[in-house]
Amino acid sequence: MISLNNIKLMRGTLTLLDEVNLVLHKGHRIGIIGRNGCGKTSLLKVLAGEISLENGEIVMSGSIRCSIMAQETPNSQRLAVDFVIDAHKEYRAIEQAMKQAEFSGDDDRLASLHSNMENIQGYDIKNRAEQLLSGLGFHANQFKNLVDSFSGGWRVRLNLAAALMCPSDLLMFDEPTNHLDLEATVWLEQWLQRYLGTVLVISHDRTFLDSVIDHVISFENRKLNTYTGNFSDYERLRSEKMAAQQAMYEKQQRRRADIENFVRRFRYKESKAKQAQSRLKELSRMKEIAPAYADSSFQFQFPGLKIVPPFPMQIKSLTIGFDVPLVNEIDLTVRGDTRIGLLGYNGSGKSTLLKVLSGQMVALDGEIIEANKLRVGYYAQHQVDELDQSTTPMKMFQKMAQESGVVETEQKTRNFLGGFAFQGSRVEERISIFSGGEKARLALAKIVWQKPNLLLLDEPTNHLDLEMVHALTIALQKYEGAMIVISHDRHLLANTVEEFYSIHLGIFAEFKGDLQDYENWLAQQSKLNSKYYRESEKPAPASKLRLDKKEQRQLGAAKREKVAPLKKLERSLEAAIDRSQIELQRIESKLTDESIYYEENKAFLRQLLLEQGLLKTELLETEEKWLEVHEQLSRI
Repeated sequence: MISLNNIKLMRGTLTLLDEVNLVLHKGHRIGIIGRNGCGKTSLLKVLAGEISLENGEIVMSGSIRCSIMAQETPNSQRLAVDFVIDAHKEYRAIEQAMKQAEFSGDDDRLASLHSNMENIQGYDIKNRAEQLLSGLGFHANQFKNLVDSFSGGWRVRLNLAAALMCPSDLLMFDEPTNHLDLEATVWLEQWLQRYLGTVLVISHDRTFLDSVIDHVISFENRKLNTYTGNFSDYERLRSEKMAAQQAMYEKQQRRRADIENFVRRFRYKESKAKQAQSRLKELSRMKEIAPAYADSSFQFQFPGLKIVPPFPMQIKSLTIGFDVPLVNEIDLTVRGDTRIGLLGYNGSGKSTLLKVLSGQMVALDGEIIEANKLRVGYYAQHQVDELDQSTTPMKMFQKMAQESGVVETEQKTRNFLGGFAFQGSRVEERISIFSGGEKARLALAKIVWQKPNLLLLDEPTNHLDLEMVHALTIALQKYEGAMIVISHDRHLLANTVEEFYSIHLGIFAEFKGDLQDYENWLAQQSKLNSKYYRESEKPAPASKLRLDKKEQRQLGAAKREKVAPLKKLERSLEAAIDRSQIELQRIESKLTDESIYYEENKAFLRQLLLEQGLLKTELLETEEKWLEVHEQLSRI
């Protein structure tokens, strides 16, 4: 049990919590809910002992073992598997003591330590660490890669694996699904459902929350309010509370009407009957909880479109990849009302496909026929990094309007930015001081402003809070154009797309089913993989071992011919990653110099920030290429 007694929590001069009393009971699985900046992350840090309170106390049972997922990964030359095992400090302590006992010849001490190791199941720890890594999307040939060789997103996964490895009675996570694909998110859900301790989790993924929590703590007016049930229960209870306030009535009714229109749109899709029925269940529940978001600070929509081409894009025999094909023979007709959810394991080629369709990359082969009036809106993580850090939201949108020949008043721009919760003086603040979530909202606002009639969205919910994700879902429901979406957020997919396509083992094909069918398919694949690995450990039959030398040479030559160009490309990408990291370190070192922020150095600072953004984008793209090449090598 954990008791918060009259606590006061501040960040700078801002009071986050004041005179709060709360009891967290053993075994509860709690989702922490609240708007960006309200103090969710600070609360976790207080419980972990990383920051202190201004007033009050937190009392924990002395025997509670805590594990919190780290947000940063220090530079390390440790192997990935060893980094994860390091989180089990008791195992490492016993391991070290055993080495000392062996060295000194203390057999009695050694026998006692062997017993201790047995008690913590230490002899199976490497296997457990590898299972965690595998579940989070790492391939077996990556287990012994250095931590420093992984990109930022994959280091987050390492931190998550380490948190799961650490023995604990209390697990604390801050946005654990941000850098996971759908497959790894489903695996994490299943792992947490088996976990016997207490869970505190901050997440914007409502489907994930519904699956793993049984209580909600909501930040409301510098207090913490507790709700029993999962996230859907919380929404319903809060909706009922807010619906009782007459002032919200008209806004609620407009929101209900929006959702009901979308329900009608799905209802008559005979060719997608099963998916439509699945969505109707989701959408009817959304209608019930709409009032819970009636007072949201996020109120935006995609502008009405004057032109939506009947066939914005036709894709014929497309081959994508990096020098070596990753996916072959992609055929797809994108209609004006196409709404596709793209499924597939990390590294399968989903992001690469969107880059090719958006013109960010060139296809290896095939044809893309674009409509004359096509306007593509492409959103991906590197769009955030490419924002001019030295400007302000107001100046950025005024510049875009000027370049497009659009005449807009300052008030109209303020109104537009207000829908993304950039209000008052916030529109005049430098983008460089914004949080990751605020930058993501700004990049999304930029896409909306451009009035695209084809949306290509790659993980658009990353770094957004629950209210913004809800607002985005509503906006996408009302969007009039075509769209293709990659997302690990199943709620967003279930409520905004009409059909699914998957990329698996280099093959692009329609997935005939809904997201529940896909989760079932993932479970079957997991069982098949487990069976494959068990079978691969058995001795091969003698007949299989007696390949003649000629056949062995032919097989070896074929494999070398296939592997050689991929290995060469992998080494080239690794060298490029090293160069970018060195250059980024040089720039970041300069940015620590206080004199760079003097008025006379303003132009130099702007140039440095621009270079930093471009380098980050280049590094991210190179790391994605490396990952996909690595994926291909692992399958040969």
